[in-house]
Amino acid sequence: MQAQYSAASVGGEPRLTRIAEVLQTVRNVAIILALAAVVDFLPGGGAAADTVMAALTLIFFAAIAWFVYRLYREQQLTLATLSDARKAGLFGAVGGIALLIVAYDEFSSWTGGVLLWIALMAGCVGAAIMIWRSASTYY
Repeated sequence: MQAQYSAASVGGEPRLTRIAEVLQTVRNVAIILALAAVVDFLPGGGAAADTVMAALTLIFFAAIAWFVYRLYREQQLTLATLSDARKAGLFGAVGGIALLIVAYDEFSSWTGGVLLWIALMAGCVGAAIMIWRSASTYY
């Protein structure tokens, strides 16, 4: 399907007409529905979807790890100038955040667990922010 362009253009670039935009959106939705039907109705589609989800999760975690590595490398001087007590507090808060992320299912399995999880997460994030701000504030 070839897109139709109107005579009115902004900045010298042709614009798609309203009908062409709607048809393009309908085509994109139809492609997504076809892929969903393939995953749902073909044998082994659920296993393939689980595999793709696991791969996407690993890519997401790798991106987070890369971001943390880059942040650590860029802030080495600031981290080196922290006192031992502040360093322990900062690394403890970051470790607490990691453990809370891993233990979310355990916290959500009992009454009040999510509220406790939120409070602990807020405490860890707050501690890390307070230590970081005091380390990067000049008097």
